[in-house]
Amino acid sequence: MPGGCSRGPAAGDGRLWLARLALFLLGWVSSSSLTSSAPSTSSASFLASAVSAQPALPGQCPQPCECSEAARTVKCVNRNLTEVPADLPPYVRNLFLTGNQLAVLPAGAFARRPPLAELAALNLSGSSLEEVCAGAFEHLPTLRQLDLSHNPLVNLSAFAFSGSNASFSAPSPLVELMLNHIVPPDDRRQNRSFEGMVAAALRAGQALRGLQRLELASNHFLYLPRDVLAQLPGLKHLDLHNNSLVSLTYVSFRNLTHLESLHLEDNALKVLHNGTLAELQSLPHVRVFLDNNPWVCDCHMADMVAWLKETEVVQGKARLTCAFPEKMRNRALLELNSSHLDCDPILPPSLQTSYVFLGIVLALIGAIFLLVLYLNRKGIKKWMHNIRDACRDHMEGYHYRYEINADPRLTNLSSNSDV
Repeated sequence: MPGGCSRGPAAGDGRLWLARLALFLLGWVSSSSLTSSAPSTSSASFLASAVSAQPALPGQCPQPCECSEAARTVKCVNRNLTEVPADLPPYVRNLFLTGNQLAVLPAGAFARRPPLAELAALNLSGSSLEEVCAGAFEHLPTLRQLDLSHNPLVNLSAFAFSGSNASFSAPSPLVELMLNHIVPPDDRRQNRSFEGMVAAALRAGQALRGLQRLELASNHFLYLPRDVLAQLPGLKHLDLHNNSLVSLTYVSFRNLTHLESLHLEDNALKVLHNGTLAELQSLPHVRVFLDNNPWVCDCHMADMVAWLKETEVVQGKARLTCAFPEKMRNRALLELNSSHLDCDPILPPSLQTSYVFLGIVLALIGAIFLLVLYLNRKGIKKWMHNIRDACRDHMEGYHYRYEINADPRLTNLSSNSDV
C-alpha cells in the first residue's frame, strides 16, 4: 500500500487490541482471528462496522423533563421553559408543558423529525401563553385532546387549529378542546372583541367539525356570537359556566343534534326566551344546567316557567329560584303561576338612584338659570319695554289703516284720481 496510508506492525497490533477490548465491553464475541500484519485501515473499518451493528437507542428525554417510555408520557412542568423542547422523544403520547413561560406558540411548534406521530394529549395550561399563531398544532396527526386553559391569550389566530391555510388543510383530529380562563387582563386587550376572536378560531374552515367536547368556562363572556357553534356539528359537551352571559337570544343550538350536556351555571341569565326554549327542547339527548343565575320573575318569565314545569331537559330545575324583584327573592320557579308574574312598575333601587341624581342636576341647572336672569333683570326689563313700544307703534299703524279702509268717504276719495 502507499506509504502515506500504511502503518508498521506495532501500530497494527495496538489497534487490534483496542478493537478487541471494545468488542469485549460491548458483549460481542469475535468468530475470526486477525493477523498482526493487517493494515490500520482494516482494523478501523472493522471497529466502525461493530459499532454500527448496535441496536438504536430509544429517544432521549429532554434535560428539564421527566419521561416514562412505558407510560408514553413526558412531563415538563414548572420548568420556566420559553419554547417547546426540540428533543422530545418520538414515543410520547401524553405531553405536559404546564406552568412554563412560553409566551408565543409559533407555527409548526411541534414539527419534528421523526414526527410526534403518537402524541394524543397535549396540556399547555398555565404557561403564560399570550399568542397562538396559525398552524401552531400542525404535524400532530393524532392529537385528540388540547388544553390551553389559564393562559392570558391576547391573540388567538383564526387558523390556530386549522393550519395556515384553512382551505387546503386537513381537518383537525381534535376531539376535546379546553379554553377555560383564557381572557387577558383589560389593560392588555386589543381593540377587538375577545368573544369574536375565539369564535373565529372555532369556525375557521370547519377544522373542528369532529370536536366533541368544548370548554369555555370563566372567560367573562357577555354574549356568544351568532355563528360560534355553526361549524361544530359533532359537539356533545359544551361548558359555558362561570361567565357573564346575559342572554342566549342570538346563539343557535339547532345544529347540535348530538349535544348531551350544556353547562350554563353561574352566569347572568335573567330569562330564556321562546326561541331558545324551542331549540333546547328539540335536541334529543341534551341535559341543561341552569343553577346560580339571577332569574327575574316578572311577566316575561311566564313562558319559561311553563316550559320548566313540562320539560325533563333541565337538571336540578327544582333548585332554580328568583333573584328579582325583591318580593319574589328565593321563590322556586316551579312554584310560580301566572298570578305571581306581573311587571311591577316600581323601579329597582339602582335606577331610582339614577333618576334622583338626574333630578338634582336639573334643579341645579334651573337655579343657575334663574340667578342669571336675576342679575340681568334691568337689561331684561329695558329690552321688554323696547319690545312693547315697538309692538305698540306697529299696532297703531295697523289701526290707522283699518280706520281708512272702514270709512267709505275716505275710500272713495282715495280711489278718485281726479279729486
